[in-house]
Amino acid sequence: MKARELLQEVKVSVLATLALVIILCGVYPLVVWGIAQVAFPGQANGSLVERQGKVVGSGLLAQSFTDAKYFHPRPSAAGEVGYDGAGSGGSNLGPLSQKLVDQVKERLAAYRRENELPGETLIPADAVTASGSGLDPHISRQNAALQAARVAKARKLSKNKVMSLMEEYTIGPDLGLWGEPGVNVLRLNLALDALSY
Repeated sequence: MKARELLQEVKVSVLATLALVIILCGVYPLVVWGIAQVAFPGQANGSLVERQGKVVGSGLLAQSFTDAKYFHPRPSAAGEVGYDGAGSGGSNLGPLSQKLVDQVKERLAAYRRENELPGETLIPADAVTASGSGLDPHISRQNAALQAARVAKARKLSKNKVMSLMEEYTIGPDLGLWGEPGVNVLRLNLALDALSY
């Protein structure tokens, strides 16, 4: 191959690479971003939740709530102390891990104690185990129902009022088919706070 032909091949390769970089790293992301901003602006911008004009969280990320007047989210293994959006991830502890077994036992005891539940009460798995991301914003309806009496008592509300609000913030399975219904903890807790204003 002559040097001239080789330079022509290199030129074509470089131009093709530059064209693909411009299209795939510039044009395509801008088009997708633009479509998302028009079709799904809330989701495209992080599903941010506002209260009194101030962003207080995202409907897609769990936050730590520990006060008795709030529903508590799933345990989190994200980051050093949990609920760290920058450190999303699970603990990677397997079902035979003694550390996981000990954590679950501790969480079971704490959950029963804080919700004043008898020892024979079945506790849903999401109340004592972290999700894969460590930031799941939803809890199961069973988990929320077991916490409802504590929240109602702490807020001096009827349990029926709390359960009614819980049902309002329950979302169904994805596309009506996959998964279980779940309760968005942040949105439910904000709705409970709004009752006080």
